Amino acid sequence: MADMQESRGPRGPRSEGRGDRDGGRGGDRDGGRGGDRGRPRRFHRGKVCQFTIDKVQYIDYKDIERLRNYVSDTGKILPRRVTGTSARHQRMLTMALKRARYMAMLPYKAR
Repeated sequence: MADMQESRGPRGPRSEGRGDRDGGRGGDRDGGRGGDRGRPRRFHRGKVCQFTIDKVQYIDYKDIERLRNYVSDTGKILPRRVTGTSARHQRMLTMALKRARYMAMLPYKAR
């Protein structure tokens, strides 16, 4: 009984071998998809916010040529992971696109 008291934590007895947190399904870090199979890893260059490069303080809804770069063919606003804009500029861009749509400078959706 003394041995049981030592291995018992605040939430009951510990079970050995469950510390890997993957449910006991093995230790593959890539989810069992085979890994890179000896291929060299490609260098991934991160996207950079074009508004930050141009030092834009305010994104104007009347600048339609620039806004069209951030709208898909179907008229949807492109996400940050696609365009690379910063969070601050993405919020400003979204507001500018919505204002331009409301003023009928940009379509809500493509025909």
